[in-house]
Amino acid sequence: MRLHRLAVTAFGPFGGTQTIDFDALSAAGLFLLHGPTGAGKTSVLDAVCYALYGGVPGARQTSGPARLRSDHADPGTRTEVVLDLTVGGRRLEVTRQPEQRRPKKRGTGLTTDKAQSWLREYDAATGTWKALSRSHQEIGEELAQLLGMSREQFCQVVLLPQGEFARFLRAGAEDRARLLGRLFDTHRFAAVEQHLAELRTAAQHRVRGGDERLLVLGQRMRQAAGGGPGPGGTPLDGLAPGDPGLAGAVLEWAALARSTARERRDIAAAALRAAQEAHAAAGRRLEEARELDRRRRRYAAARQRAAALAAGEEEHRRDRARLERARAAEVVAPVLDARERAEDERRRTALAEEAARGLLPAADAQAPAERLAGLERAVRRELGTLEAARQAEERATRLTAELARLESESGADEELLREADEWLADWETTRDAHQRRVEAAAEAASQAERLARRLDTLRRKLAAARHRDALTAEESGARAELTETHERALAAKQEWLDVRARRLDGIAAELAAELSDGAPCMVCGSPEHPEPARPGARHVDRRAEEAALDRHREAEEAHRRAERRLDSLRERLTAAAAEAGETSAAELADEAAALETEHTAARRTAAGAADARAAFDRLLREHDSRRTARQDAGRRAAARTSTREALLREHTELARQVARARGTAPSVAHRAAELEHRAALLAAAAEAAGAAETAARRLKDADARLADAVWRAGFDTPRAAAGARLAELEQRALQHRLDEWQAEEAAVAAELADPELADAAELPPDRLTGAETALKEAVARLNAASAAHAEADRRCAELDGLSADALADARRLAPLREEYDRVARLAGLAAGTSTENEHRMRLESYVLAARLEQVAAAAGARLAYMSGGRYTLVHSDARGPGRGRSGLGLHVIDAWTGRERDTATLSGGETFFASLALALGLADVVTEEAGGLRLDTLFIDEGFGSLDDQTLDEVLDVLDSLRERDRSVGIVSHVPDLRQRVPVQLEVVKTRTGSAVRHRGPAAG
Repeated sequence: MRLHRLAVTAFGPFGGTQTIDFDALSAAGLFLLHGPTGAGKTSVLDAVCYALYGGVPGARQTSGPARLRSDHADPGTRTEVVLDLTVGGRRLEVTRQPEQRRPKKRGTGLTTDKAQSWLREYDAATGTWKALSRSHQEIGEELAQLLGMSREQFCQVVLLPQGEFARFLRAGAEDRARLLGRLFDTHRFAAVEQHLAELRTAAQHRVRGGDERLLVLGQRMRQAAGGGPGPGGTPLDGLAPGDPGLAGAVLEWAALARSTARERRDIAAAALRAAQEAHAAAGRRLEEARELDRRRRRYAAARQRAAALAAGEEEHRRDRARLERARAAEVVAPVLDARERAEDERRRTALAEEAARGLLPAADAQAPAERLAGLERAVRRELGTLEAARQAEERATRLTAELARLESESGADEELLREADEWLADWETTRDAHQRRVEAAAEAASQAERLARRLDTLRRKLAAARHRDALTAEESGARAELTETHERALAAKQEWLDVRARRLDGIAAELAAELSDGAPCMVCGSPEHPEPARPGARHVDRRAEEAALDRHREAEEAHRRAERRLDSLRERLTAAAAEAGETSAAELADEAAALETEHTAARRTAAGAADARAAFDRLLREHDSRRTARQDAGRRAAARTSTREALLREHTELARQVARARGTAPSVAHRAAELEHRAALLAAAAEAAGAAETAARRLKDADARLADAVWRAGFDTPRAAAGARLAELEQRALQHRLDEWQAEEAAVAAELADPELADAAELPPDRLTGAETALKEAVARLNAASAAHAEADRRCAELDGLSADALADARRLAPLREEYDRVARLAGLAAGTSTENEHRMRLESYVLAARLEQVAAAAGARLAYMSGGRYTLVHSDARGPGRGRSGLGLHVIDAWTGRERDTATLSGGETFFASLALALGLADVVTEEAGGLRLDTLFIDEGFGSLDDQTLDEVLDVLDSLRERDRSVGIVSHVPDLRQRVPVQLEVVKTRTGSAVRHRGPAAG
């Protein structure tokens, strides 16, 4: 990789645009980069790193994009870095602009520009630049692939910080491991160590969990067995998870517990069988005693039942006689019921006849039934002659009603014609009035809509005008505040610059105050301090400068807040003024009030538009209705005249027919109703007389049959037969009592005749109590034996299950224990804690040791050249003191003494040689690790102040040798002698308006 040109604008301490021509600096092969502290030497290298990686090295990256921008830059100038370089055989130009705030192009205030990046490639065939990408991600991926190094590796390789490598030489193994791990990215090997440790821990947890489960199963088996197998304890006593032989001890205890439990179960089974036999014998004896007791109680009960039967013998005979008379009365019952029905029918028909004859005239009331029937037939014949006259009378009535209706309709039509003529006479005037009302309402609605739009616009302008006036007053106060904060910010900045200048003027004294005898100077590196600077009267310390800087920043922040507030107010004021115009709020308010009044009047008029239109529509419909009604009334009057004449002629003829037929009755219908009523009375009386005669004959026949049935059943009179009758339910109940008596009598006789019952009655009653007591004792013994056997059986089953679980767990635990042993061995080897790892070297340390061996080999050759063949760097894998790492040792071999010693014993000048050689060797190894990328531009930072003139010449010769094959080396140093020895220089000069770069030497001219 070769750098050609770097252009920075508003970056870091550079307020304007500064261009660095690396081609001109590299022409001599060796150039010097120098300048006062804080001028911006490091910012040059930061710009290169930012162009390639989009970020600056180390802790400066955490400051954010805002700190990349120069405080000296003009607000309108964008921060930008442009780098022209050749990498991987391609000439590229990278341009980056970080995110930054700038003044708005329109209005006031600030706006934020997003970060931007450009990548171009030079086409040698056409001599032009070709755009490749504007994507941050694509540019980063492209450059990372070409460079092959991370940002940290690039900064470590291109910029060789001698101070860090001097500390590296004196550092312990852990510090060296951290630096090498960061450069060579060996954290993946540390991750392997961690992963193996985690696998070991996980396997250990699994094995320990298995052991704990086995112990738990052992304790459960001890509980299931009811304690240990003997007074000597169990094989489980004293065991803990992780103990060898744990699984065997648990399985041994399980076998012993199972055997003991089975012996106890067999003993309990024998005891249970004996208790069962005793219980069965006691049960049989109890059954025999109970049977004898039942027989004794049965015989006593039979004697009591026999006494009860003897006491109820008389009542039994009465029931039997009563049932026999009831059954004899059942033969007479049908005839008796028939005679009662005949009596009821005769009485009912007699009453009906009497009522029907009472409705007839006196002349007909006593006539026989045949006479009454003949009179009815004569009335019916006369009624038939009135049917035609009755129909004529009904037709005459309908004609009278029709004539009355026609007369009424004629009067109504005449009234309708009169009203219609009167209404239609004013039709034209009424229609024009309604038409004008509809048109006026429609015009008012249109006007109200136009006024509403104007009023809405005017109201918005009035609100905007009032808002504009309020913002104008607020904007005046914001401008005054901005002016005040700007003046305070300028004063604070001037104060900070003055304090900073005073401190820089006396910085030498401040640095001298930290010197101590024998310690190297942090500026020149010399351990001798013959004339340290003294502070002047105006000197201030770091705290004073930082306090002034804090006041400056606070004032700047207050100024920015005032700017943002004023910008916001101006934007809102511009929008309000654009909407309100130039008219004052008072004028707009007056105009709005007048327009509101006019709009209210128009709305009131327009509100009647719907009613006016509806009234006009109703008027049109009424006009059409009245014209139609007038025409219909004329047609009806003409038709009505002819109809009335025909109806009058028919009505006169029907009246003559009706007068002849009704006689003295008011009407034919009245005459017909009279005849119909008389015929109905005669028919009812004839029917009732015939029914009464028939019922009397039936009653006489029923009396004869009843007398015969009573005599045959053995009763004296029908009343006696009726008194002996019983209801069916009562008969069944009486028969049931008789049957129960007979059955009870037979059962008692059988019980008293049984010899076994008689013998049992002679035995004493206390034999049952003794048998029950014996059975209770046998049951208690059986329950105890059964519970003991069940408990023994449960213990055996539980021990079998737990033993099976223990065996399964032991089988599962065996491969887990093997896995744990294997993983623990690997983890111990990787962590360096295993006895098999002789050097106690961790895996990451082993890889780092290999890298350090490569670095030492590359650095040793350079150190031998720089020291004239005296010193050579070698790698040592010896174990560190105490518990320190091994494999990361660095020794130097002194050819003059032939002895090997630690690098921490080197002097200041020797340490510089060794650290420079180590830095160059590390650069070679890292670039080879990154894919063999050639670095044609290198920078070496500080450490030259500790060298004498001869050693400095030798170092410069070594650095000059790096120029082979067009490689250029830049030295970053404050040493004045280097300005005389290195003719080509890049000087960084700082001023109050920002830093600048100057090229000096042959290439500058």
